[in-house]
Amino acid sequence: MTIATNSDKFMDTRATPLRKRGLREKKRVDWKERLFHGILLTNAIVGIVSLAVIAYFIVMESIPAFQEAGILGIVWGQDWLPPALYGVATMIVASVVSTLGAVVVGVPIGVLTAIFIAEVAPKRVSDIIRPAVELLAGIPSVVYGFFGLVIIVPLIQQTFNVPAGNTILAGIIVLGIMILPTVITVSETSIRAVPRSYKEGSLALGASKIYTIFKLLVPAARSGIMTGIILGIGRALGETMAIIMVMGNAPAMPQGILDSARTLTANIAIEMSYASGVHANALYATGVVLLAFIMILNATLLYLNREKAR
Repeated sequence: MTIATNSDKFMDTRATPLRKRGLREKKRVDWKERLFHGILLTNAIVGIVSLAVIAYFIVMESIPAFQEAGILGIVWGQDWLPPALYGVATMIVASVVSTLGAVVVGVPIGVLTAIFIAEVAPKRVSDIIRPAVELLAGIPSVVYGFFGLVIIVPLIQQTFNVPAGNTILAGIIVLGIMILPTVITVSETSIRAVPRSYKEGSLALGASKIYTIFKLLVPAARSGIMTGIILGIGRALGETMAIIMVMGNAPAMPQGILDSARTLTANIAIEMSYASGVHANALYATGVVLLAFIMILNATLLYLNREKAR
């Protein structure tokens, strides 16, 4: 018994320094974790505060216009004739139609391209396409606008025999091209993030490769693909320079996609340089309408995506 007791004491003596060193290491790891936690929390707070400050500034600057024309007068009004009328309903319609058209054009191409890069293309081919897609994301919007002005606008004018090719259709095509990098990159990343065991199990059960892709991998990556679509919609709604160059900028209610139109962002960019007084406040009110519209649209899409995932 004495020998066992001495042995226990010896082991306790050896274990004590190790235990103390473990406690010191634990404290050091905790300090690092707290530091990075504080940095990340600070960044998150800065982002939220920045959004709140921007929204507060825009809303405060737009109050005189809402007092002058009324909320319904601005949102539902169809005539934009400063300094008398400040209706932006025509611009809301133009923004919605051009964005939805860009989604119809760009999202199927983007998702299918992402599937091709992630699951179908050989590695050599995917290594060529992926950098090309990333290069598209780095092209300035004015270059897209110049491309649309030189190539797409004359082509629409000749094809449909219209007086001018600066139409909503030109804006839809340009925006559809512009959202491709976002949709492709995020969708490809989401598809690659699906565990390989899903694909291997499906193929082992006898399913074809195409069936596995569209019935298993794409549904499993639905959340990420929807995120890419939402980001693409935000890019299309917020685009300004390219739209100014190809859509004609007529502040009238469009009757079809072959008519000229002006979006909310284009209205702000075109007139802010010389606007003053209530006119400038009305442009800030246009920004409030655009901000509210984007927030409502994104919240709706995120909610539907979450409910579908459940």
